[in-house]
Amino acid sequence: MAGQPIRVVIADDEPLIRAGIRMILNSDPDIQVVAEAADGRQAVEAARAHAADVVLLDIQMPVLDGLSALPELRRAAPSSRVIVLTTFGERENVLRTLEHGGAGFLLKDTAPAELIGAVRAAAAGDAYLSPAATRHVVERLAAGREMTRAEEARGRVAGLSEKEREVLALLGEGLSNADAGRRLHMSEATVKTYVSRILAKLDCENRVQAALLARDAGL
Repeated sequence: MAGQPIRVVIADDEPLIRAGIRMILNSDPDIQVVAEAADGRQAVEAARAHAADVVLLDIQMPVLDGLSALPELRRAAPSSRVIVLTTFGERENVLRTLEHGGAGFLLKDTAPAELIGAVRAAAAGDAYLSPAATRHVVERLAAGREMTRAEEARGRVAGLSEKEREVLALLGEGLSNADAGRRLHMSEATVKTYVSRILAKLDCENRVQAALLARDAGL
């Protein structure tokens, strides 16, 4: 398709918004707005009928809102790349866009050059997120990593005995062997034996690693 323009469908229920987006995109000779849609249902039909390369999709529209239309778009026009262009940059909107196969997420206050760049990136098969959307994704990934680490830690401590878990929990609080012994009514030597056993079972090099593991596991 070398030399052919990027075919774009604009879906927004506000005519003035569509006109403004069309004007911006038409300023680029490599982009052609082939259709407009005033609701999500029309967007699906337009993308399929015009073999759109990119669909710019608003969220709040009548008949079928953008986030509901997105999975239908992916089924009806699988070659079309969808960019959500909205006023509402809430975390849930960003994550649902990506979960449903969206290729980008932009806010309507995006600079014209950034909008054009996003359309070009989507047409080339890349994803494009506004800075605010990127922050939401990073936060989600970070939360996912925290969840994975906690699950791993819980799995590692599952093989400990109840008393070993009690000792490990006190290590997580930063208690010394003597303090842990007083808390558990054990001698310091007995606690030391438990600590050695715990380190071996958890494959930890020292009590600091064990303490961090205890905290990750929620002990």
